[in-house]
Amino acid sequence: MAGDTYPREFLEKLVNLHQEVDAAVQPVASRLEADLVCARGCSGCCQDDLTVFTLEAALIRDRCPDVLAAGPAPVGACAFLDPDGACRIYPHRPYVCRTQGLPLRWLEPGPADGETERRDVCPLNAEVMETNGRPLAQLATGDCWTLGPWEGRLASLQAEADGRFEVRRTALRDLFY
Repeated sequence: MAGDTYPREFLEKLVNLHQEVDAAVQPVASRLEADLVCARGCSGCCQDDLTVFTLEAALIRDRCPDVLAAGPAPVGACAFLDPDGACRIYPHRPYVCRTQGLPLRWLEPGPADGETERRDVCPLNAEVMETNGRPLAQLATGDCWTLGPWEGRLASLQAEADGRFEVRRTALRDLFY
């Protein structure tokens, strides 16, 4: 629901969690600085269909009323992009945006009760990484952002705020309506 509100204490807990994510992302991004082309205005990954934890949507509503009043960007890319492709809510951007562009890794159930590692990265960064002789498959585990633990923390925080465990998400564009 676009109108969910949360007590300020949960919004502050979310801000603190986002700060922890930023601190954890920084060393990975620094090690890969020559391989990452992400910069202000690079918005190829900023898709219109992105959803965020409902608690994150509440934080955006709380901290960015002027952006919401100005209306969404045209359909096709993230509703929060400005005409130059820069994020209008950057200081309050959700978790998914804070890790976008990094090489991502996650584990899926594999054969014989094992796990299979999967990896992905922005195609622009993949091209640079290949050119630099650092293909995604050959990166050290520590040079990838591992999906799972942080998302679990976000889900737990939202469950605490909601008083029940239910992963609720909100489309970013829906914040304008």
